[in-house]
Amino acid sequence: MKNDIFAIAIDGPASSGKSTIAKSISKKLGILYVDTGAMYRAVALFCIRKGISTTDEDAVNSVLDEIDMDIETIDGIQHIILNGEDVSDKIRTQEVGQGASDVAVFFNVRERLVEIQRNIAKEESVVMDGRDIGTNVLKDAQYKIYLTASLEERASRRYAEYVAAGENFTLEEVKAQLAIRDKNDMEREHNPLTKAEGALEIDSTNMSIEEVENAILDYVQK
Repeated sequence: MKNDIFAIAIDGPASSGKSTIAKSISKKLGILYVDTGAMYRAVALFCIRKGISTTDEDAVNSVLDEIDMDIETIDGIQHIILNGEDVSDKIRTQEVGQGASDVAVFFNVRERLVEIQRNIAKEESVVMDGRDIGTNVLKDAQYKIYLTASLEERASRRYAEYVAAGENFTLEEVKAQLAIRDKNDMEREHNPLTKAEGALEIDSTNMSIEEVENAILDYVQK
């Protein structure tokens, strides 16, 4: 890593606010935001379109070489380019979200995407969010945050997103789905979700976005 660049790693469970906060922090500090979860969603979307079960490790591994993925920043917003197509909006469905949780447990998928993520962080300062950024992807990140919230609060946030997107799910269905994702993320064999040693833990259950931002900025600037 070059001496003049730095990395902020934000880990935590689904819908804890990682992406929202990471995007805001990147703008305030003028550094690149890398949404690693979107990359796993893109792999899941590709498999779903191919009719491949996202729980079939051999089948998923067999098509990895067919996936060409790029990250582009347009007007400060990250876009995921999958085989030449901007799929930034198409990956934000519940089906793709569950698929992302499925494929994220596969070693070959993780190795492929982690290599891309590390190469990005070698070239410029980044804020990166995911499940194992501080514990695996960017072990040497100067700043590590573990952002969490209660299951009820996270389900409420995700439910609001689905309602806004016109998707028809009940709050209880969303809560159950998040519980499954938490179990997958925390119990997967390769680099499970856990708090990195020395990370600043923030419970955002009763905090506003601005309060979380300020806590992280204070931590970084000190």
